[in-house]
Amino acid sequence: MLIGNREYSDRTYIMGILNVTPDSFSDGGRYNSIDKALKHTEKMVAEGADIIDVGGESTRPGHIQISDEEEIERVAPVIERIKSEFDVPVSIDTYKSKVAAEAVRVGADMLNDIWGFKYDREMADVAAKNKAACCLMHNRSEANYSDFMRDVLSDLKECIDIAKSAGVEDKYIILDPGVGFGKNYEQNLEVTDKVDMLGTLGYPVLLAASRKSMIGNALNLPSDERLEGTLATTVIAVLRGCLFVRVHDVKENKRVITMTEKIIGRY
Repeated sequence: MLIGNREYSDRTYIMGILNVTPDSFSDGGRYNSIDKALKHTEKMVAEGADIIDVGGESTRPGHIQISDEEEIERVAPVIERIKSEFDVPVSIDTYKSKVAAEAVRVGADMLNDIWGFKYDREMADVAAKNKAACCLMHNRSEANYSDFMRDVLSDLKECIDIAKSAGVEDKYIILDPGVGFGKNYEQNLEVTDKVDMLGTLGYPVLLAASRKSMIGNALNLPSDERLEGTLATTVIAVLRGCLFVRVHDVKENKRVITMTEKIIGRY
């Protein structure tokens, strides 16, 4: 897997979450000034983040969509400053091609699309034209499936086909099972447990379960008390061979990954 000028392989890496939004479900409003965003980036990099994922629009259930222009105003200055001050790849968490194009222009190395290029087909063109890595997430408008895991794989194959048709090379593609999107509680648990099945499509996998409602429902806890539940999903990600986990709490997840990898003899 190539992101920017870095190669990722053979272990589990950390994508640190940087929400520059006023309304994200877990940390909305905490980092929506450039200074706060840069401070948090510095902290995450020091704690072991391998890539920073910048999001300018909350995608929590029931979120309000904002305009391309407003999203660009939130993310572009932050991405530009991160790239000028830190030696770390940056991902843009968006499903809109205009936002993606501007993010890449100011330095983003990866497109992280919750609709896997299905919402805005021009996202694939932006990725191909700029040789940007892309994370294609599984999503559906409704949680209706005939054969859940088979349907998830089929949906993701469609996302891959969109990317490939636009000219995106295999080495730039990573897949995300979409925990918390278009799935009920039981389906979220199942896709986390069976996340290694995504590997049968031939691409590396990212698991993004940090602080999500699946954990809240399982443990009956609010979003700010879901660290231990998140760490459990990270252990699963390592054991199932995921290349990345996308998390809020970098230090704790880094330690869990290191310990799990030592136990299984990965390094």
